[in-house]
Amino acid sequence: MAQTDVLLTKQPAPQTVPACELPPKLYDVARNTGAYTSSGLATAGFRTAKYVLDEWFQNCYARYHQAFADRDQSERQRHESQQLAAETEALAQRTQEDSTRKVGERLQDAHCWKSELQREVHELVAETDLLLAQKQRLEHALDATAVPFTIATDNLQCREQRQHPDLVRDHVEMELLKEAELIRNIQELLKRTIMQTVNQIRLNREQKETCEMDWSDKVEAYNIDQTCARYHSQSTEVQFHPHSAKFEESASTPETWAKFTQENLCRAERERLASVNLRGLIDCILRDTSEDLRLQCDAVNLAFGRRCEELEDARHKLEHHLRKTLREIPDQEHNVAALKQAIKGKEAPLKVAQTRLYQRSLRPNVELCRDTAQFRCPPSGQSWEGRATAHPPGVVHRPRASLGLWGP
Repeated sequence: MAQTDVLLTKQPAPQTVPACELPPKLYDVARNTGAYTSSGLATAGFRTAKYVLDEWFQNCYARYHQAFADRDQSERQRHESQQLAAETEALAQRTQEDSTRKVGERLQDAHCWKSELQREVHELVAETDLLLAQKQRLEHALDATAVPFTIATDNLQCREQRQHPDLVRDHVEMELLKEAELIRNIQELLKRTIMQTVNQIRLNREQKETCEMDWSDKVEAYNIDQTCARYHSQSTEVQFHPHSAKFEESASTPETWAKFTQENLCRAERERLASVNLRGLIDCILRDTSEDLRLQCDAVNLAFGRRCEELEDARHKLEHHLRKTLREIPDQEHNVAALKQAIKGKEAPLKVAQTRLYQRSLRPNVELCRDTAQFRCPPSGQSWEGRATAHPPGVVHRPRASLGLWGP
């Protein structure tokens, strides 16, 4: 880009001849002091001194010579003034043409920077709109995590209501806890990403406003320079501004002017690239979190399926044993009835044995002998009584409890 040299390093040369006082002109006047003069002589009847004829001619010739010298000097000054006016006119014309050319170059530079700023503003606006759409996706994703988190926590709370034998820390509970923890981590990640997105949107808008301010200033300066480029010596809009040539202390140089706009463009480009990278990161986050949730959901469903199969198998086995137990209960009841009948059938032999023992205990003196018959009777009576009372009371009175079906 062409750099315009519009700064002056020294005071410009004056455009006109500076006004100054002309040197004083001295005139030599001949006095009546010569040898042939009448100065000092008493002249009767006259109150002033008179000059001789030669003095008169001498005085005239002196005036002629002085007039010729003055005209010659005036002609030289007039010629020099005309030449200086022509040179000044040519210099003013060249200066005006050079200034017009410099203003034209300045217009080109301003138009180039103005176009770059306008392009960057449009790109920032488009990028900010895309980032706002990504922010809405993040918010929707964060809202969508509330449903699976509620389902996971409800499942955990419902499983806490299981009865004591089934209240176990199984694989399903582990997967549900993992799912709840994963959803909480995803929610925290989405919240942090939303905050980062909001901050990036703020930076984009700040850089957009900065570029718009710079663009607005350049548009105003471009219009002013465009108006100045149309001025010429015959323009009717021009007028005197005595103090317009004074340099402002806050005025920038062409280098700082270009550097200011270039830095604005660099910062805007940097924020725009950061916004593009953030949008790519948001896409990856949404894709990865969705995949993780889907995989964990599949793992929870698989654990539920396996646990349901285990419970279904246990239920079938319990039902099978229940059917067998229910069939065993009548058999055991019949067995108890048979045992009771058998006990009742042993009462008569028991009475005979006990009667014999009682009668033989009545033998007198030495006849009360522990003979073979005496030794034979007690075992018979005791064995019958023992066998009759050998069955547990629960088998006879509580057959269902003896099978472990009911509680005590």
